[in-house]
Amino acid sequence: MAEVKSGDTVAIHYTGTLLDGSTFDSSEGRDPLEFEVGSGHIIPGLDVALPGMTVGEKKVVKIACADAYGALNPEMRQAVPREGIPADIPLEVGTTLQMQTPDGQALPVMVVEVDEATVTLDANHPLAGKDLQFDIELVSIN
Repeated sequence: MAEVKSGDTVAIHYTGTLLDGSTFDSSEGRDPLEFEVGSGHIIPGLDVALPGMTVGEKKVVKIACADAYGALNPEMRQAVPREGIPADIPLEVGTTLQMQTPDGQALPVMVVEVDEATVTLDANHPLAGKDLQFDIELVSIN
């Protein structure tokens, strides 16, 4: 039976959970996720768990934050003056906004704190700083 190796295109079904058991993503009800192993298209900790698997095999993989979305970077959090944000923009904690970098790239940020003078925005990935667990099933090797 063929085993996954770097460079193979694979399809997996998966459920991603935090260590407290809450689900943050799943392929349930959707087509399997397809990608090239070792290409960097998925988080490193999941990429390295696939080589050696065979079609139909299931595995539970625990991934430290360093091998997932990285540690929280305090420099990615910034307080901005409230008057610098247009009045029609919702400023509730948990709201995701779109900022633009100096080179024109879209950058999603989350409102994490609001007071009378400032709004604190966080550009860290929502899963940064979190250890993750994935239940995976290898559907195919192409």
